[in-house]
Amino acid sequence: MISHQGKFSVGDTVRVVFRIEKDAKTRSTPFEGTVISIRGGQDSKTFTVRKIATGKVAVEKIFPADSPHIEDVKVLSSRNVRRAKLFYLRNR
Repeated sequence: MISHQGKFSVGDTVRVVFRIEKDAKTRSTPFEGTVISIRGGQDSKTFTVRKIATGKVAVEKIFPADSPHIEDVKVLSSRNVRRAKLFYLRNR
């Protein structure tokens, strides 16, 4: 488990590398997008990352912060935002 809590905030563009286990095989997959919300307390903290896939199709994933499947969270860019949740990005 990597302790990456507190290194990113809402509005940051991050790359989350998480491990997918299927049958006996394991592979790492990056998911790059904007953090639109962080919720929960110390034990059950989750963050939601939204990316624009192909064209105008958007994909959101909710990651548990303490998941053993998350290998790395890298902050690519940081922004100042005035909201705690950026749900208005869904309508833009």
